[in-house]
Amino acid sequence: MAKDKTKALERLRRVLDEIPELKLAKQGSAQFQTWWRNTKRVITLTFGETSPHAKSLADLIYQPWIVSLDTSEHEYRQAYERDLEIAQGLIKSMIVEIEEDLTDPEPALGITADFTRIGGRKVFIVHGRDQNARDAMARFAERVDLEPVILLEQASQGNTIIEKFEVNSNVGYAVVLLTGDDIGGNQDEDGRMQPRARQNVIFELGFFIGKLGRERVCALTKGNPEIPSDYSGVVYIPMDEGDAWQGKLVKELKAAGFDIDANKLYD
Repeated sequence: MAKDKTKALERLRRVLDEIPELKLAKQGSAQFQTWWRNTKRVITLTFGETSPHAKSLADLIYQPWIVSLDTSEHEYRQAYERDLEIAQGLIKSMIVEIEEDLTDPEPALGITADFTRIGGRKVFIVHGRDQNARDAMARFAERVDLEPVILLEQASQGNTIIEKFEVNSNVGYAVVLLTGDDIGGNQDEDGRMQPRARQNVIFELGFFIGKLGRERVCALTKGNPEIPSDYSGVVYIPMDEGDAWQGKLVKELKAAGFDIDANKLYD
């Protein structure tokens, strides 16, 4: 079994090493298509065709989710590079998972069998500059016996920001806080600007959709920020002043397999 896992590591590292060069190619190129087929085969051989790992990669389309006649070449390029970044993070997390299996053969306790290695009761909180929203979500998680993971609070251990993010992304669920920290707009729309989340928040939203699946990602919106059009199928819940968002989030967490006692919100 250890020999099989060592071979799996070698295969995964090979497809991972090809990604930097792919970023210079195009989505429809023969180079990309060969890499995509090889990656699909490697992950299916390693984890199984119906595994969460295979599903995470299958959800990536390397182009905008919504395409129209007005979709620019720049938008295609951004989506291609974004999904390659997400794929890179996912494959790295798979490598870490197998390395952990080699050193610790005993499975960790998780929510379901599929998420024993990327779950437990850890919930990653993606946030921007709004500390009040971040703290409100963290307090909610603690009251219902979840373990909030906030990147700023984790040890760096000499890692870069992206490495620190990857190390701490093995969770069972992600809540993404879309707050109007920045402003922006389409250059073709007469300079009209609107609030939007920071770019790192949008990147991490896409990363977790790819890694966990849309059913394990929920976006909380505060105020009236721009909603990313590419991420169809994601649940968006307004953070209202009456805290009704907490009950709605409990329903989403239960649907994802978490055992949540909503009465603890009122203790």
